[in-house]
Amino acid sequence: MIDLHCHVLPGLDDGARDLEDSIAMARQAVQDGIGVVCATPHLREDHDVRLEEIPERTASLQRTLDEHGVEVRIVPAAELAQPTAEDLDAAGLRLAAYGAGGGWVLLEPAPGPLGDELAALVERLAAAGVRTVVAHPERHAGADFRERLEALVSAGALIQWTAEFLAGSPPEGPVATLARDGLVHVLGSDSHSSRAGRPVCLTGGFEWLARAVTPEQLEWSRSDAPAAVLRGEPAPARPGGP
Repeated sequence: MIDLHCHVLPGLDDGARDLEDSIAMARQAVQDGIGVVCATPHLREDHDVRLEEIPERTASLQRTLDEHGVEVRIVPAAELAQPTAEDLDAAGLRLAAYGAGGGWVLLEPAPGPLGDELAALVERLAAAGVRTVVAHPERHAGADFRERLEALVSAGALIQWTAEFLAGSPPEGPVATLARDGLVHVLGSDSHSSRAGRPVCLTGGFEWLARAVTPEQLEWSRSDAPAAVLRGEPAPARPGGP
């Protein structure tokens, strides 16, 4: 499994407090069967994260994990706040992308319900050759939530839900309907620490998703789509559409 959203880099944003915390988070990932963790520190005005330092900080953590025998791969990325993404040039977007390769970026919606500006930004990024993974939509629900998700998907975005949120959702209900209708694409732990809050764990979310979608759609969400994101390639067509 690939965790597309995790604040595993130590002492950088509001994620891992120190190196020991990062190592413990990586061990949680291994225990859950996660083979790749994407390091996605916040890029927004309330955190002093230097974009150009993320690749080396990721490489440094990888070296430490290798020394400790923790068999998980850490991939550089960032969680781009919507206002920050508006201001980044092509070079900045490339550095913020998964693998620092420029293919896909993780985009954090502005506070509040999803709005027109987010879909417009996704379209502008796509026109510039950058694809978008929209983070934790469950935090941005409004009266027209479904329509907003559909607009984002039409603009080319993948929708990344938080695994713990799905795991705690009713097996039947609005979220299950969204999943069956193709609006739950990929998962992330959005873990910030091994010491409190969400663990680095995807299994519960995928177990919930397995009850809502077909096995082929589950495999697309668990493997095919996130692997394409890491390669910087378009996501393959989702079985059964849309």
